[in-house]
Amino acid sequence: MVRDIERLPKRQRQQQLVHIIEDNPFITDQELTRMLRVSIQTIRLDRMELGIPELRERLKLMAERTYDQVRSLPLHEVIGDIIDLQLDKSGISIFEISEEHVFSRTQIARGHHLFAQANSLAVAVINDEIALTASADIRFVRSVKLGEKCIAKAYVRSISGERSKAKVEVFSYVGEELVFQGHFIIFRSTTEIVSVEGGYSHEDRH
Repeated sequence: MVRDIERLPKRQRQQQLVHIIEDNPFITDQELTRMLRVSIQTIRLDRMELGIPELRERLKLMAERTYDQVRSLPLHEVIGDIIDLQLDKSGISIFEISEEHVFSRTQIARGHHLFAQANSLAVAVINDEIALTASADIRFVRSVKLGEKCIAKAYVRSISGERSKAKVEVFSYVGEELVFQGHFIIFRSTTEIVSVEGGYSHEDRH
């Protein structure tokens, strides 16, 4: 596959570039250079000729799209920038790892930041004014490093108990690589809050 890409003339390479970005608008120029086996200058020139903005501008455009508003918690309490949200269905957020998120010696992100991004997105996707995390089954697949962008995608898998409990699955990626996975049970509504506070003192509050 790499050999085929290396032989691609400019027009075909640019067509390939368009398809890749359409499939993954979060991809960086550096990742594109590795996939298409050309210099970063070539990628930037191709983007300019095709009228494709850089990653930061693409994310800004996506964030400006009309999507559902978060109901379950203040927007500033969501870890990461929400760029797509369909309440009780799905959501996407992006979180860039900076100096304050990593261990100084290893430049590796502290795990609780990745968890916080996923957990807050799982709560944000719930179509209720109050939602609480009841339980979380999480798995860290690989370390995330300084400067990497973590894309979290949440999916509401089921809603049960007269819409009082939801199962939300969150997958976090750096590029195409899975780095974190979480299965969350979210309680919703004032009825559930009474029972949660009475019997689940260990749960997170949002």
